[in-house]
Amino acid sequence: MTTILVTGGAGYIGSHTCKLLGSEGFQVVVLDSLEYGHQKSLHISDKKPVFVQGDIGDRKLLEGLFEKYAFDAVVHFAAYTYVSESVKEPGKYYLNNFSKPLTLLDVILKYGCKKFILSSTCATYGNPDYIPIDEKHPQRPLNPYGWSKYFLEQAIKDYHLAHGLSFVFLRYFNASGASEDGLIGEDHDPETHLIPLVLKNIKGEVPELKVFGKDYPTEDGTCIRDYIHVEDLANAHLKALLYLDRKGKSTAFNLGTGTGYSVLEVIKASESVTGKKAAYSFAPRREGDAVSLIADPSKALEDLGWKASWTDLQEIIRSAWSWENGPKNGSYAD
Repeated sequence: MTTILVTGGAGYIGSHTCKLLGSEGFQVVVLDSLEYGHQKSLHISDKKPVFVQGDIGDRKLLEGLFEKYAFDAVVHFAAYTYVSESVKEPGKYYLNNFSKPLTLLDVILKYGCKKFILSSTCATYGNPDYIPIDEKHPQRPLNPYGWSKYFLEQAIKDYHLAHGLSFVFLRYFNASGASEDGLIGEDHDPETHLIPLVLKNIKGEVPELKVFGKDYPTEDGTCIRDYIHVEDLANAHLKALLYLDRKGKSTAFNLGTGTGYSVLEVIKASESVTGKKAAYSFAPRREGDAVSLIADPSKALEDLGWKASWTDLQEIIRSAWSWENGPKNGSYAD
């Protein structure tokens, strides 16, 4: 049985990935501080992972885990992910997203674990020179969040060259939706992602939405993003593990559908799914926001055998709406 350490595994994408890995027969050990994650989101798996609460920068804790378990690979989700916060508090992001993972990398090498999968981001690209964005696109982040991920990518590349660490960088576009069975979904505090914010507004849980910027060079003046379902992201992590087991070349993959939707298109689609109107107004652009981010996922198809199965925006939103009106209202499954 393959044993995997998943950092940040109680978070949104991490919990979906742990659920899938458990169902595929992996022994999963989750390390999560629970600053943003939810331990109960791990309870719904048929094979519950081992859970350890702690910080990825705690060397003593990490060494204890590596001495207890013979980890075959590490899947690293643990990170702060709020772009606007990173602009206001860059030090917080560089410490947690870049500095602390260096301790993790050192412990990985000390105990002979040679496979590392990084939850990365399209934010490392910045404003694109061309659309869709492939993995050869220059990386020019616009905010400290993007830079913190970029710096960690570079450090891992150097560990690869110096120590033989095999890696896969999975650069997500906009994670969205909830599990098809409706048991786990997106539950951030604060919530900053567009789809759950629109749905919360429609439910009356948040006040009028702010659409940041109406003067972008797009058809309706609002930003465009590629929305990728969380279960597709989880599946990509499984395929990345299998790829490294096959001794695939260390590299990066963009994860998206290849289709972009504007902020206003997402709002209209949400209204169509729910049959209710959202209340919103326009606000100035936010610092650090790119105009349009759309993936070219062809490399992931060619090398990982991965392709997004959730390609209809309304179906993605419908899964999130089911979660908002189901388990989330009654907390998580026991």
